[in-house]
Amino acid sequence: MDNVTSGVNSYFCCGSWRSPKTILVLVGLILLTGLLTVALLRDRWVNQPQWQVNVIGQGKVKYQPDIAKVTLGVQVDKATTAEQALQQLNDKMAGVVKAVTAVGVAVEDIQTQTYYLNPQYDYKNGITTPAGYSANQQLVVKVKIADAKDQQVSKVIAGATKAGANQVGGINFDVSNLQDLKEQARLAAIADAKDKSVKLAAAAGVRLGKVVGWWENVVQAPGQPSPYYGDGKGGLGGAAAATPSVPNGDQEVIIEITLNYQVK
Repeated sequence: MDNVTSGVNSYFCCGSWRSPKTILVLVGLILLTGLLTVALLRDRWVNQPQWQVNVIGQGKVKYQPDIAKVTLGVQVDKATTAEQALQQLNDKMAGVVKAVTAVGVAVEDIQTQTYYLNPQYDYKNGITTPAGYSANQQLVVKVKIADAKDQQVSKVIAGATKAGANQVGGINFDVSNLQDLKEQARLAAIADAKDKSVKLAAAAGVRLGKVVGWWENVVQAPGQPSPYYGDGKGGLGGAAAATPSVPNGDQEVIIEITLNYQVK
């Protein structure tokens, strides 16, 4: 021990601690100690455990659709030539458009969705032989609905199939003020979540702090088509002259909001 003390005293007495290398080492140790101290304090002050809980609220708003988008199509099979297939398709589709506009649909509300021409083949006993040409065109027709009793959609389908449409690919009911309905549902969901949070906190015996986050989930809204298919031969189930029944009753926009609360 005396030898160590003597060595240290000799080191400082001789002025070795004043060398640039030694001073840099001491400064580095001081800076490192300071950084570790700041990091520890920051961890205690800033990164305190955040006890949180999520509460889910749901908002529902009923609405009456005022728009229907109907997909209508014409399929031509086994025409002798490509030209004949297209000619048959164009003639039938012209009749469909005329019939649809005759019941009140504006021309600007009729849009082509698909249009194609393909060769067809027969397969028999492992042998492939040409069988002609097929052609298809699909239209999306926007139909405006006045109220729940409006039969405009039915009239459009009946008129189109009578004129030659042999495919109805789907009916998509929509509403023109969707964003307003979503906002109403969103606010209702937040109110529901707040109401639930008070009851849950009381039951659990805790106090909730401020809301620190939220998430939205659209459970149900317009946009999903309702399947409605023809038989591909000459109308809906072979009854082109019949008027289909297409109810368009009340529907709902449903939104869930998750509120993230701090627990005091």
